[in-house]
Amino acid sequence: MNAGARLAIYGLGLVVAFGGAFGIAGAVVPDSAVADWMKGSEMNGHQEGHGAESAGIEPATASALKGLALGIDGYVLSSVQAPAAVGELGELSFQIQDAAGTPVTEYTTAHDKDLHLIVARSDGAQFRHVHPVLNESTGTWSIPWEWAAAGSYRVFADFTTAGAEASAFTLTRTIQVAGEFSPVAAQPTRHDEVAGFTVSVDGEMVAGSSSELTLTVTRDGEPVTTLEPYLGAFGHLVALRDGDLAFLHVHAEGKTPKAGETAGPVIVFNAEAPTAGRYLLYLDFQVNGEVHTAEFVLDAAHSGGPASSTSGSHSTGH
Repeated sequence: MNAGARLAIYGLGLVVAFGGAFGIAGAVVPDSAVADWMKGSEMNGHQEGHGAESAGIEPATASALKGLALGIDGYVLSSVQAPAAVGELGELSFQIQDAAGTPVTEYTTAHDKDLHLIVARSDGAQFRHVHPVLNESTGTWSIPWEWAAAGSYRVFADFTTAGAEASAFTLTRTIQVAGEFSPVAAQPTRHDEVAGFTVSVDGEMVAGSSSELTLTVTRDGEPVTTLEPYLGAFGHLVALRDGDLAFLHVHAEGKTPKAGETAGPVIVFNAEAPTAGRYLLYLDFQVNGEVHTAEFVLDAAHSGGPASSTSGSHSTGH
């Protein structure tokens, strides 16, 4: 979402046992745990002047628990229909409903889309950021879907309502996907290889403050200068807190790119970590019309303390 479409993702740090096919539950997170830092949070990868705020849209209140609840201010994420087990072809679908239970069919476009769907397993693996299609007659969002691995997943619907008093929301549900589950322990890593590209991240994260992160894309040792605009920027960065998958405030530097414009190899973001701890980062970037996702794990230190995020690996099943 855009510079004013405030967002903060997400809670679920527990690995669960899967005996049945598939179940859904809403996240329950106390306001006190996130209210303060959510006041300044917004959807990752946003650019100045490119958001709902620049269009006069006010963000939802901190008590809305964006990304940490299935309902906020009367808006509710319906039950999510999806394949029951790994390898089963099907469709993932849901509705956004208002306080009267009526499906919402009108939205404000943010970062080139009316709704962003983010799905991540509780251990941070199996991350996907996609864009379902809205059936305007039923208010149902849907997208073809197949699970690559079993586990407990968080499904996040990020959207901005329509109208003069539009607000940005992130609603979430939990889905259990049946099958053998091998959780991944996230270890610090600043480099990733994806589709022949090497992506690295420089900079430190500090709890309670904004930090500059510089991401660099190369291929065969050469800088990539053909990064294309994607979702209103040259890169879109999602950052989740390990343990509850809470979304960080991540803000992309630079102006909104024009159609046909290219850039690279460097993309700069400002990230705000609400607490010390481990964070999972996912960079979406586009080259030759194809979107790739690079994944990293960084540790945020207490203010004035050292961070430890220079080595290790995070297997996420690219």
